[in-house]
Amino acid sequence: MHTFRHHWISITLLLACLAIGVTETPAAVKIGLIYDVRGRGDLSFNDAAYAGAKKAADEFNLKLTEVNPGQSTDTELALRRLAKLKYEIIIGVGFRFRDPIHRVAGEFPSVKFALIDEVVPMPNVASLTYRAQEGTFLAGVIAALKTETNRIGFIGGMKIPLLEAFEIGFDAGRQAANPDVQLLVDYVGVTPQAFDDPAKGKELAIAQYNKGADVIIAAAGASGLGILEAAKSLKKWIIWVDSNGNHLAPGLVLTSIIKGVEISVYETIKSVHEGTFTGGQKDYGLKEDGVEYTVDDDNRALLSDDILEQVEAFKAKIIAGEIVVPYKRE
Repeated sequence: MHTFRHHWISITLLLACLAIGVTETPAAVKIGLIYDVRGRGDLSFNDAAYAGAKKAADEFNLKLTEVNPGQSTDTELALRRLAKLKYEIIIGVGFRFRDPIHRVAGEFPSVKFALIDEVVPMPNVASLTYRAQEGTFLAGVIAALKTETNRIGFIGGMKIPLLEAFEIGFDAGRQAANPDVQLLVDYVGVTPQAFDDPAKGKELAIAQYNKGADVIIAAAGASGLGILEAAKSLKKWIIWVDSNGNHLAPGLVLTSIIKGVEISVYETIKSVHEGTFTGGQKDYGLKEDGVEYTVDDDNRALLSDDILEQVEAFKAKIIAGEIVVPYKRE
């Protein structure tokens, strides 16, 4: 509750300053970070964006303003407010910022923008995209080699091509490692609310576990918190995505597939600070260290040397171009 109130206080003060014509001291580069749906606290996508922005702000002594417009507030309004305050870089966290950034960036060509998970072909917009399917392919290999029931699950947030790429990559890894393993697939919903419905995520996870799945990958934003609850209550395995969640349930989280949101946000802000910013698409995959699976003290005991050797072999083939992981249906 404190975090939620903090975000709304931030945007209220911002709007108040605009109403009375107050401008901010241009002493430091100003970074605007506008969150998607739930905002910080999802232990996933939004938190990864914050981590990258906070690291850059601290390292280069920059001013970071966070805005959580929620679902009922116009994201375009928030973008335009920050642009009018002459923020040097404004970052939209999520695919739903594509159209608003396209409109606002055209109105403010001197302001730099960054967009996560979508592409806006404008010179003042850095479009940060990720070949997440390469990471979920490795997750599929791990799940298929680890399962004891020959049944694994995928639960996505909003059913859109972006999330389906996660599913398709995961399924490709399953087939490559053990095609006899069955995959169960569910999505939380078809609107952005699907990324912020832990109750529905938990319901779907319990149903998949009860159908015999013993590993579920949670690609559902904050809805993944409900999937995590189900895994804990039933003592089943789970795979986390977007940020390192191995510590969330040591002994149950097989691995975390980190999509390079943190590193790409950091590098984008760094380029603004150093005067080297360029627009265009910046695509991150295994080769660029922008996608990875994590092994640390919290999950190392769950992954045998044999499993890790097979995962590393598949990873090397993807980086070398010997395996091209699909991201859409034929």
